[in-house]
Amino acid sequence: MPKFVAFLRGINVGGHRKIPMSDLRRLCVGITSDPGLRSYIASGNLVFAADGNADQLTAAIAGGIKSTFGFDVPVLVLEETYLREALNNCPFPRNAGKLVHGYFCFDDPVLDETRADALKTPTEAVAVDGRTVWLHAPGGIGRSKLAAKMEQLIGVDATARNLNTVIKMVEMLDDR
Repeated sequence: MPKFVAFLRGINVGGHRKIPMSDLRRLCVGITSDPGLRSYIASGNLVFAADGNADQLTAAIAGGIKSTFGFDVPVLVLEETYLREALNNCPFPRNAGKLVHGYFCFDDPVLDETRADALKTPTEAVAVDGRTVWLHAPGGIGRSKLAAKMEQLIGVDATARNLNTVIKMVEMLDDR
């Protein structure tokens, strides 16, 4: 059975759109029929095996969350191969951890390089690889003006994960 990763955007942040991970796992096991489905941290990261394709699983999980919890949550389901390739193509050092973020886009991004260049510090760098945009902010993501405006600069909705999380998700795929 094919393996997937699901990233939920904007749950359990600042007390809004709260979803306990045990409830999310239970819901998604019902959708995927994978009793080995696993979550990672409370921000909505899932690894599972399922029949179907990423679009079908995205719709099913988003619909299940809406009917169970009563609110919409953007869900992005990625095939295992996509996440592995994104990590392999990351141009920044693996040990940069939380100073590198991958923005996993819901559609094809188009980076406004002129605006990005105006916002970034001399140490920051951005790289676009398909539907993934990588940001390296050695001074800290929280202080980066570029990070704060990233979705505006790429022109599409995205959900960001730091490099540590992306690496962990690939390790979880390996454990399956």
